[in-house]
Amino acid sequence: MTRILNSTWTRRRVLGTGAAALAAPVILPRRGFAGENEIRIGWISPTSGPVAAFGSADDYIMQGVQSIIDKGLDINGTHYSIKIIRRDTQSNPNRAAEVASQLILKDNVHLMLSSSTADTVLPVADQCETNEVPSISTDTPWDAFFFARGGDPAVGFNWTYHFFWGAAQIVDSYSSLWSQIETNKKVGLLLSNDSDGVAQSNPETGMAAMLRKAGYEVVDGGLFEPLSDDYSAQISKMKDAGVDILTGVFLPPDWTTFWLQAAQQGFKPKAATIAKALLFSDAVAALGDHGVGLSSEVWWSPDHPFPSTLTGQSSADIAGGFEKATGKQWIQPMGYKHALLEVAFDVLKRSADPTDPGAIMDAVKATNITTLVGPVNWKTGPVPNASQTPVVGGQWVKGEKWPFEIKVAENKYAPDIKVQKPFAAL
Repeated sequence: MTRILNSTWTRRRVLGTGAAALAAPVILPRRGFAGENEIRIGWISPTSGPVAAFGSADDYIMQGVQSIIDKGLDINGTHYSIKIIRRDTQSNPNRAAEVASQLILKDNVHLMLSSSTADTVLPVADQCETNEVPSISTDTPWDAFFFARGGDPAVGFNWTYHFFWGAAQIVDSYSSLWSQIETNKKVGLLLSNDSDGVAQSNPETGMAAMLRKAGYEVVDGGLFEPLSDDYSAQISKMKDAGVDILTGVFLPPDWTTFWLQAAQQGFKPKAATIAKALLFSDAVAALGDHGVGLSSEVWWSPDHPFPSTLTGQSSADIAGGFEKATGKQWIQPMGYKHALLEVAFDVLKRSADPTDPGAIMDAVKATNITTLVGPVNWKTGPVPNASQTPVVGGQWVKGEKWPFEIKVAENKYAPDIKVQKPFAAL
């Protein structure tokens, strides 16, 4: 796979050119769809490449709502069939922009759905904003979705809307975890040099600034190249500085390499709370005993208390069904994939004409729904186009059913989600 930083799209992102920097061609002018009786929905997600784990439950989620898709929708006296057209980004932002433009130009989708890290969501949203295609996305921090695309809170975007938690919520959650143990409040920060890491590297608004504001001393290790095989320099810096807490953003394979090298070099902080990489049990299990006690954010779990508006199932039903159908452990992104479909169907049912872009956008803006992952309401968002969903902190422990299981260890800012165990030092 092409290295992420070598991609035209991401390189321009880092240089700050905003939404105008697109790797794939734009298609103008705005198109109309009135009179059609088929609603075409684009679904863009990584199912291969380094972040394929984020899309690994897509098939199951789709199967779970297939009967609803097959039934179609009756809207304002007209019956519409539903066609969902899925595309794999191959974990590459240029590919994400390319397949988005194909869905717009060749497939004439009425609504675009995208998810699974900034390398998918940002380029897809840019294509949709430029070409006036309604877009709903999730599964990347809302502040990366908004500010990394040059968003202005006084103006917002016209065609692209997003629901997820933000980086400030993560810092709050992590702080709530760390406050349960004795530390020197010295935090080592490492960020991958990709869209997610770069979005959190801003010296004024990124994770380092928020951690300092929360009262921590930050040892900033800077950006590191994704898919590296040697982290000795970063480990030495953290070890020499005497950090008690390690945090940051890693790809799953990068974290495996880093943490095993850290163990070999005698670096063991009291807490290691890592975004992105530690969402998945496979990444933790790959570390063996070195995975015990690692921590991360918990976006969604079988214990989330909100039922599906599409199927009526609980989070426990959906997670258990996945495990029974696949023989694999549930994963956090699957809750948001299901919620993305909940929001899409809710929007379409409320549209005056679900094949008209303007009518779809009117329905998007009026959204007020409690999904499997929590409330989605763009009128109450932290900035225009963003709806903030709840997040809690969790810790990986040796499990009863699976080798490793994540347990909710703090819920300070989302009390509806129950704490399962107190946080413990490594």
